[in-house]
Amino acid sequence: MRNVSGHGKRLSYYDFGHTTVYASRFDQRFPYCAYVPDDYAEDSDKTYPLAVIVHGTERGMLAYRDAFADFAEENGVIVLAPLFPANICFPGDLSSYKMLREGDLHYDAVMLDMIEEMRERYRIRGDRVMMYGFSGGGHFTHRFLFLHPERLLAASIGAPGVVTLLDFDNDFWVGVRDFETKFGKAVDLDAMRRVAVQMVIGGDDRETWEITITPSDPWWMPGADLAGANRNDRMRSLKGSLEKHGVAVQLDVVPGIKHDDRHLIGKVKEFFAQALKAAPV
Repeated sequence: MRNVSGHGKRLSYYDFGHTTVYASRFDQRFPYCAYVPDDYAEDSDKTYPLAVIVHGTERGMLAYRDAFADFAEENGVIVLAPLFPANICFPGDLSSYKMLREGDLHYDAVMLDMIEEMRERYRIRGDRVMMYGFSGGGHFTHRFLFLHPERLLAASIGAPGVVTLLDFDNDFWVGVRDFETKFGKAVDLDAMRRVAVQMVIGGDDRETWEITITPSDPWWMPGADLAGANRNDRMRSLKGSLEKHGVAVQLDVVPGIKHDDRHLIGKVKEFFAQALKAAPV
C-alpha cells in the first residue's frame, strides 16, 4: 500500500505500492495486481518501465508481484502480475494459457489489454515491456516473444516444461511452420532480434514426471519429443533454435537448483536491470 495515507488525485490509495486486485476490463475472468514504487506521484513527469511477471501452474500472482517489489523500488519500475485462473476452458484446465490461444480465447489479447490499462492509469515508459515467466509462465513468455516481439524490451524465459522451437520444419506447437495460419501473424525475426532474451533454469531441474507427453495426451503431436526429455534439454534446444535465426540468448544455469525459481529470480532482476541500462531513454 501507499507509504502515506489518503487517496491521490485521480488514483486511489489502492493504486499505489502493493495495489489491490483488479478484474481485466477486456475479460473480467482475468484479474491482475501491480506494484507501484513509493516515489510515483501523479503531478510528476517521471516515467516508469513496465515489468510483466507471469505465474506458473501454481498461480502465485501475489507472490510474484511481491518478489519483484524491491526490484521495482531500486530501478523505478512498475510491476504487473496477471492471473490466468484454472478451469477457464474446461474442468481441470490448468494449461490453456500456456499456448496463448484456446479456441476463441486469446490469452495474448487479454495480456495486451492489461498492459494498455496500465499505460492509461500510470506513466509507463515506451510501448515495450519486460516479461518474465517461470514454468507455465515460461511457456507463455517464449510464445509471446514469437507472437508479439515488437511489444517486448526483454524476455526472461524460466524453465518451461514444453517448448515451441523456432523451427520452420514443424507445425505449432512443436515448431512454427504454420504459425501465421494458427495466429494470423507471421513470426517477425527482425523484431525478435531486437529483444533482449534470457533463459534461466536450475542445474538440477531434470525431472520429467510432469512434462512427458505421450500419444494419450491432448497436446500430443508428431515431434513432441523433438526438444529432449527434461527441462534443461528443452531449454538448450530452444536456445539453439533461436540462435540459429540470429536471436541472441543469455543462458543462466544456477547449479544445485531443481524446479524452484526462488533461487533464480535474482538472475532475472540482474538481467532486467542490464536491459534497462541498454535501452534508449
